[in-house]
Amino acid sequence: MFTLEQIKAAHSKVKTGADFPAYIQDMKKLGLASYEHYVSDGHIDYNGSSDFILSAPPKWNAVAIGPKGQKSKLEQAIKIHQSGKTDYLTFCRQAADAGVEKWIVDMQKMMCTYYDLKGGELIGEPIPEANAYAS
Repeated sequence: MFTLEQIKAAHSKVKTGADFPAYIQDMKKLGLASYEHYVSDGHIDYNGSSDFILSAPPKWNAVAIGPKGQKSKLEQAIKIHQSGKTDYLTFCRQAADAGVEKWIVDMQKMMCTYYDLKGGELIGEPIPEANAYAS
């Protein structure tokens, strides 16, 4: 199974949202099936085969999540991030402001789905092939 060190090494290559598709390919090679990223403190639960779960600790002090999911605000934050204009932390703050509690990346379905505090789906996005955001 995968380790947090392997995941950190793959994540270290990510500078902007434009790097995300290649990161997902690296994660699949490690054997990840999915992961849940919690926006409030940045902790992540990584899921592999046979119910293997590896939890990464919080990355920052807890931030408030907007009380209501705002799809249009999130869409704008995603668009800017995917174009390479924001870093990971900035995107996480914008997602929190847009009411995102967590996102789930499913490597089997190649989908990234954003959820609000009530568990409602705000946006479900297909994950493109690597280099799809390159201009």
